[in-house]
Amino acid sequence: MEFSHVSVLLNETIESLDIKPDGIYIDGTAGGAGHSREIAKRLTTGKLIAVDKDPDAIAVATERLKPYSCATVVRNDFRNIKAIADELGLERVDGILLDLGVSSHQLDEAQRGFSYHSDAPLDMRMSQQGMSARDVVNGYSEKDIARILRDYGEEKFASRIARAIVTAREKAPIETTLELAEIIKNAIPAATRREGGHPAKRSFQAIRIEVNGELTALECALDDAFDLLSVGGRLSIITFHSLEDRMCKRRFADFTSGCTCPPEFPVCVCGKTPRGKLTTRKPITAGEEELAENNRSRSAKLRTIEKLKD
Repeated sequence: MEFSHVSVLLNETIESLDIKPDGIYIDGTAGGAGHSREIAKRLTTGKLIAVDKDPDAIAVATERLKPYSCATVVRNDFRNIKAIADELGLERVDGILLDLGVSSHQLDEAQRGFSYHSDAPLDMRMSQQGMSARDVVNGYSEKDIARILRDYGEEKFASRIARAIVTAREKAPIETTLELAEIIKNAIPAATRREGGHPAKRSFQAIRIEVNGELTALECALDDAFDLLSVGGRLSIITFHSLEDRMCKRRFADFTSGCTCPPEFPVCVCGKTPRGKLTTRKPITAGEEELAENNRSRSAKLRTIEKLKD
């Protein structure tokens, strides 16, 4: 199977994990195994657990990690990271990586239904199981569609687009990506359509997030992943849009916060000390060379936290 995926911020991510040759690492979003393979290369007696919910990714990761006896490939969702570790008998790990968002393969494989550039059945399921984009577009109420577009896509014309979708599906179900993209485009004022970027981009992002429960998965995984780390272990997360990044930033701030006593207290009585520390003050972004080679790296942000105590 041809599985094309360029690993974003590859060198920066590997460096952020501070890999120990005898350490235990989990790549919760293995994809084409780009990051996983680089982790595995640096292990001697250590272990790598490469996780993905996409069966295409699992097939490719299994093949590409064959040369590395340290690697175990698991088909699962990273939201279940604690259960995955428990099943493998892992009490603590030294590093966890989550490379969020949709892979190049998923975008470029037209039949997966993620892209508004190619005509294909409305799908967008990373796991290729369960609820699809077709179910959302044709089954959700106008109010819920508008909420999803507004909350997950930050689309200012959410209500207009939702109304247009409901009006169109009253005549016949919306079946394909280009059909949906055209409905969205026609619902947006012409002046706005000329401002740049595909008019369906934000809506497709929002529907994809809903179909795959992406923000829910991240919310579930953040605490469990941090708790799973050994003291000195690191959690590195690559985000691609502001909703994910804000969620990580807030949670990392909670992990790194100390005393919460009112400022008028002469001494601390809460006893709270930071459980983690950020490895960089600001998120790491792609450099000029990577941006020139891979336009999809433009929105990527890498944040890393090191665990100080349980």
